Amino acid sequence: MQRPHPAEEFALKETSPALGGGLAGDKLTSTYDLVEQMQYLYVRVVKAKDLPAKDVTGSCDPYVEVKLGNYKGITRHFEKKSNPEWNQVFAFSKDRIQSSVVEVVVKDKDLVKDDMIGRVNFDLNEIPKRVPPDSPLAPQWYRLEDRKGDKVRGELMLAVWMGTQADEAFPDAWHSDAAVVSGEGVANIRSKVYLSPKLWYLRVNVIEAQDLQPNDRTRPPEVYVKAILGNQALRTRISPMKSINPMWNEDLMFVAAEPFEEQLLLSVDDRVAPNKDEVLGKCVIPLNNLQRRLDHKPVNTRWYNLEKHIIVEGEKKKETKFASRIHLRICLDGGYHVLDESTHYSSDLRPTAKQLWKPSIGVLELGVLSAHGLVPMKTRDQRGTTDAYCVAKYGQKWVRTRTIIDSFMPKWNEQYTWEVFDPCTVITIGVFDNSHLHGGDKAGGSKDSKIGKVRIRLSTLEADRVYTHSYPLLVLHPSGVKKMGEVQLAVRFTCSSLINMLYMYSQPLLPKMHYLHPLSVMQLDNLRHQATQIVSMRLSRAEPPLRREVVEFMLDVDSHMWSLRRSKANFFRIMGVLGGLIAVFKWFDQICSWKNPLTTVLIHILFIILVLYPELILPTIFLYLFLIGIWYYRWRSRHPPHMDIQLSHADKALPDELDEEFDTFPTSRPSDLVRMRYDRLRSVAGRIQTVVGDLATQGERLQSLLSWRDPRATSLFVIFCLIAAIVLYVTPFQVVALLAGLYVLRHPRFRHKLPSVPLNFFRRLPARTDSML
Repeated sequence: MQRPHPAEEFALKETSPALGGGLAGDKLTSTYDLVEQMQYLYVRVVKAKDLPAKDVTGSCDPYVEVKLGNYKGITRHFEKKSNPEWNQVFAFSKDRIQSSVVEVVVKDKDLVKDDMIGRVNFDLNEIPKRVPPDSPLAPQWYRLEDRKGDKVRGELMLAVWMGTQADEAFPDAWHSDAAVVSGEGVANIRSKVYLSPKLWYLRVNVIEAQDLQPNDRTRPPEVYVKAILGNQALRTRISPMKSINPMWNEDLMFVAAEPFEEQLLLSVDDRVAPNKDEVLGKCVIPLNNLQRRLDHKPVNTRWYNLEKHIIVEGEKKKETKFASRIHLRICLDGGYHVLDESTHYSSDLRPTAKQLWKPSIGVLELGVLSAHGLVPMKTRDQRGTTDAYCVAKYGQKWVRTRTIIDSFMPKWNEQYTWEVFDPCTVITIGVFDNSHLHGGDKAGGSKDSKIGKVRIRLSTLEADRVYTHSYPLLVLHPSGVKKMGEVQLAVRFTCSSLINMLYMYSQPLLPKMHYLHPLSVMQLDNLRHQATQIVSMRLSRAEPPLRREVVEFMLDVDSHMWSLRRSKANFFRIMGVLGGLIAVFKWFDQICSWKNPLTTVLIHILFIILVLYPELILPTIFLYLFLIGIWYYRWRSRHPPHMDIQLSHADKALPDELDEEFDTFPTSRPSDLVRMRYDRLRSVAGRIQTVVGDLATQGERLQSLLSWRDPRATSLFVIFCLIAAIVLYVTPFQVVALLAGLYVLRHPRFRHKLPSVPLNFFRRLPARTDSML
């Protein structure tokens, strides 16, 4: 078999699945219209009554067995109960049905052999179909029969129907596909929806302390304040006022998550000697009662008493003779957006405080159809196998599909919906292998393996269009880039108000507080690290857990680490952007050297016209940009971006470079000195890499003005160019030049702290960061 060309192997492929079951005009298309309809036979076992006693003891321990061909689902059993209630649902995939009869058998659990109490049979041809949003099928009482078909004592309440995965019974049903999984493992394979915890920035402004009591009164105290929240610890500098009434006026920023489980611990410490500190007092502050501010107006300050602990006969006791005090201004800052993702791939840009949210502008729908060509991720029964599931994250909502057991071509066909508040956001979809099928972490703390990831920027999607593509799942290993298979998705972005969405392009990308009181790059890096830690910890404590390794892979936790490959890729991105400028200079050089005399003569004529009539310069430029934009319209992108291995330089990375990229941090090099220098180099280079990437992003945003990558943004820009061209044709150039000069040189009091509309529009333009691996 001939291997596909590497470029084709890693390319995005357009697909034509039969969405909504291909039943146009049918009710099915209104519920699950972005996925292929999957038919299931549902059996709901509700309860039984008047069951006869089978044991010697005169009691009955009933359970129900639902059999369809080779598949068998079993309810839990009850001890000594003749009127049990189960209310369990069983779902059998129609593709795998090999029998024409479904058999529901009531049995009595026994130590030696379970006795049959009675059964009910159904012919598959006579089972009714149920189409949501129709009401659920009402269960009915059925008399039990013996093997000969004679009526016996006891009745069973059942509902049996044919339905699809749109049925509300689907998520909680026992599935014939997962018959091998039992016990606690069943919870780990079901589809689930998770919500990220609500994150706040906690600002602690340490102002001053009073009446401190150091043990050694002969030396001036060197005092600093240490603050701890959960696993976050920060400290102020040592107060320049070396007295018992020190002052700092310093801000410490933390990330706190609702519900507030941890308390803020503050301690005032005296540096009595190098590496030796003495605690002068402590105080504990609960977060629940703190003031929540929505803007930059300062909140009230407050004095807190410091408690000092003394050791008396080995026991810690509070010393309450005389209380020192600390002056603080503490608040929960709701005007910021707490970043838990890289800003390049952010799926949410709203501030923490709900009062500041703008109305939604549309709906994002995602159909997770299937995957194919998956590679074996683990060994079971001496053969390779994969138990795949998908996770999608947008905003605060995470979704997880059910796990398809032992399949390299799993079909999920699950559909999910999100509210959209900003078009310039990214949805991330990851595919993972489930290593926890048999409950908990009994398999020695095994981790779910990552199969690959897809990112889709919403602003690159046309409204109301269904995009169906097969995305390559790419993962970088120490041995190089590897394709782990493909995932097939259907995506639709529906815009509720075009005016509202176009208005968003004039708004700042982040909430106002980020511009009025900006946080430093170093602060944002540290706070983002804390936010990702909190989110991964909280979601890994959910039931069933969304595991830490899954959350960290989805949030790109290691994206800031040094990588020579990524630095090269960012350098060539800059060269790609500058390539256009270089081409213009080469073209101008050809004009000067009369390579094409006709073109050179035309340029001379244009040059003379523009010199004689300078008012035509700007309108001509805008008209030219307008024409280029219209010209490029036919080459606009027809599909969402995907991971590009050539852009990421993943296919050209040398083994030594990959060894460095996958090296531990800190490095495993033997010499301590080399280790220290090497880690410092990587840390510095990581920041340089980010700056280089940001430069490339700005250049690519300029390119995307006319590339139709974001159809709405290019439409706005092209229309603006046309209007600007017309206005500038009829307005005297001297007037335009004077107004522009006066506007640029205007007094600071006429300047606004928030970014201007053109700058907001520019920052929202898509760059190729979405396609970076």
